[in-house]
Amino acid sequence: MFVLETVYTAPLEAVDAATEAHVTWLNALYEHGVFLASGRKRPRDGGVILAVTEDRARIEEITANDPFVKAGVCTYRITEFVATKTAPVLARYRETLA
Repeated sequence: MFVLETVYTAPLEAVDAATEAHVTWLNALYEHGVFLASGRKRPRDGGVILAVTEDRARIEEITANDPFVKAGVCTYRITEFVATKTAPVLARYRETLA
């Protein structure tokens, strides 16, 4: 599981200009079961996405294709973690420590 944190690197006007394409990108990844939750940070200096995929290389590929990244308005901080505890609705994502 991954926590993806975006940090805006451009004024909000530039972020807003790329938001429609970013939301379309988000929706596609929700449809594929990759993204579980997302939203803006407060204060609005970026966002957070909770994601699941097979490995870090795949998540790096996914984030590189974010329209925000392509527009040069954000960078990503990727944190991988082992989800050993989850809410019941996320039980299928639970992992055990090796």
